[in-house]
Amino acid sequence: MPLAIRTERLTKIYANRLVAVNDLNLAVPQGAIFGLLGPNGAGKTTTVRLLLGLHRPSAGYAEVMGRRCGVNQVSVRKLIGYLPTNPKLPEHLRPIEYLDLLGQLYGLPKHVRKPRLASLLRAVGLLGATNQPIRTFSTGMNTRLGIAASLMGDPPILIWDEPTAGLDPAARRFTLNLIRELGRTRTIVVATHILSDIDQVCSHVGVMHEGRMIFSGTMRDMKRQLKRNVFRLDLDGTAEDLKRLAQQVSSMEGIEAEAGTGETISIQLAAGVNHARALSEVLKLVETSNVSLQSVRSGQNETEDVYLQLLQEDEAHGFQRFTFEADRHDDAVHGDSLA
Repeated sequence: MPLAIRTERLTKIYANRLVAVNDLNLAVPQGAIFGLLGPNGAGKTTTVRLLLGLHRPSAGYAEVMGRRCGVNQVSVRKLIGYLPTNPKLPEHLRPIEYLDLLGQLYGLPKHVRKPRLASLLRAVGLLGATNQPIRTFSTGMNTRLGIAASLMGDPPILIWDEPTAGLDPAARRFTLNLIRELGRTRTIVVATHILSDIDQVCSHVGVMHEGRMIFSGTMRDMKRQLKRNVFRLDLDGTAEDLKRLAQQVSSMEGIEAEAGTGETISIQLAAGVNHARALSEVLKLVETSNVSLQSVRSGQNETEDVYLQLLQEDEAHGFQRFTFEADRHDDAVHGDSLA
């Protein structure tokens, strides 16, 4: 599958003090809705800025549609529609004035930019606010106008950084629906730390942690990474009763149970344990205990579980992973020298 975005050993170190992006290899297929997922400080925004040519890499490189990214690569920037987190727009302008200015900067003739900006304002639901100065806009309205701005040049790639940050539920739903719609004809990268956003709209995902890419693949592949078979029981009972029940469940072969926060018990099945049989035995214990069952939830393949597992594994094996990468790089160098 052809790639819309590719990075090779991309690294950014600020002032020899802060490692923001660490030997990053990223591959975004054309036509994908790619979720760039990671906790705050993982390096997502720095990666986006490197793709846009707003910063110079300390090492490695990035490509967009086969073209090398860089500070002076205007042709590459024209391929990308960028939406920053909580966009800061010129407050003294009105929406039509702002989008018309952007259209002129893109070099669009009047007969192209005028119908386009009108269509975009309608698409993002701002036709009724065209006479308002941008300074009067709410956070949601600013985001909608930022979305329109990112589409003004009709780019094949959209990079949106935390597009749902600070939005109310209605605005958030609107933004996610728009991502789905735009994803039919464009490649979209959504940088976020909100797991539910990724789960709802993305076909592919990359998980960043401390500047590194610790997983990249399809959403289905990510969920297959989950090594544990987990169920959660929502119960009605006292903390003592839940703790006692968890101990009884843990005494069963191949099953571990732990009373969690609130009235829940997490149950982990060992590999090879029959799910239906194990769950049936657990429910028999529940029936004879002093608690009542409210619901049973499967933890298998939940995005949150996989995400947390990936972060934990990276922290536990970070040095080993570095050693592997270094050895692979040395082998490649030696192989080239022998060829």
